[in-house]
Amino acid sequence: MEVYLLLGFGIALLLTAGLMPVFIPLLQRMKFGQSIRAEGPESHMKKTGTPTMGGLVFLISIILTALAVAFFTDLLVTELMILLLVLFGYGLIGFLDDFIKVVLKRNLGLTSLQKLIAQIVIAVISFFLLGMIDFDTGLVIPFTTISIELSVLYVLFIIFWLVGFSNAVNLTDGLDGLVAGTASIAFAAFGVLAIRQDQAAIALFTFIVAGALIGFLIFNKYPAKVFMGDTGSLALGGALAMVSILLKQELLLLLIGIVFVIETASVILQVGSFKLRKKRIFKMSPIHHHFELSGWSEWKVVTVFWLVGLIAAVIAVLLEVM
Repeated sequence: MEVYLLLGFGIALLLTAGLMPVFIPLLQRMKFGQSIRAEGPESHMKKTGTPTMGGLVFLISIILTALAVAFFTDLLVTELMILLLVLFGYGLIGFLDDFIKVVLKRNLGLTSLQKLIAQIVIAVISFFLLGMIDFDTGLVIPFTTISIELSVLYVLFIIFWLVGFSNAVNLTDGLDGLVAGTASIAFAAFGVLAIRQDQAAIALFTFIVAGALIGFLIFNKYPAKVFMGDTGSLALGGALAMVSILLKQELLLLLIGIVFVIETASVILQVGSFKLRKKRIFKMSPIHHHFELSGWSEWKVVTVFWLVGLIAAVIAVLLEVM
């Protein structure tokens, strides 16, 4: 198993890293530049015009690598196809949103309702596809043998989980390299758990994603030469949620993906506090902007968040395998 996992990891990394130098100038010529919101940190204004939609490159790398390696290793199974469907589906939603904002110059992109409906449709399709593998609809409590049977209500959980985490990763994507780093850590952690469960196809997918993200990080680290856009962040969040579902480690994602959880919670708390008390808890949300406005450099915020994600992932894996 280790050989093809390393093969998938390496191919995805090299393919992404090899395509980016071709793709970035193409984006620049087509003027696919990022617009920076005026209410954001002033230091971010210099990023205006940086090419976006770079997530398209690592999504192509992931899909091509997964299909090729899986074909030659007889791992082209239903679980892998479900993961690729979610990755492609949520990536397509993000691509349409980016295209409307960047190419058609409509700042709002897809409406919130349009995105929500599309996300729900993909989640429901995924639920029915899970029926092809005699999937367990119980919700396992981490580090215990307790499982809460949801039966048909599991479809509501899948909708909540996929929509929630796709948007959580999207919210986190506000600093150079932040999502690429934290997501690669999270996918690698689930990859270890997949190996332990002897889920070869899922392990292959997670290692391929981690490799592609590291290849992307070469160009996305501070100062970023390219952003992943909603194309990348929505796809990564949806795929990460589906990995946790297929491994029956759904709630463990709350720990492995703790950075995404904290970022989302900060937005909810900020909005709730302002509506109820007319006071803000943070200088700006998501919380990574709060630390920036408190005097931290962007690189310091990103590396600290990477470290938090890594520590949480290691703890989760160690507790699960003990």
